Amino acid sequence: MPALGLPAEIEERLETLARETGRSKSFYVREAIVAHLDELEEIYVAERRLEDLRAGRSGTVPLSEVTAEHDLEG
Repeated sequence: MPALGLPAEIEERLETLARETGRSKSFYVREAIVAHLDELEEIYVAERRLEDLRAGRSGTVPLSEVTAEHDLEG
């Protein structure tokens, strides 16, 4: 498994989990990434969009315009 630079406490927990379950550390690292990558992507994209909004590089759309465009009830 490539070095990830995990804090010692997390590395110890990962080693214990792997030892106690008979699975590899790589298995659990892969599971954690798969389980949380979507969430991390959403967070970082939202943060970048907020920065763009605050810097004036993007704008907002009124809710009434969105609901009308997508034929939704407001």
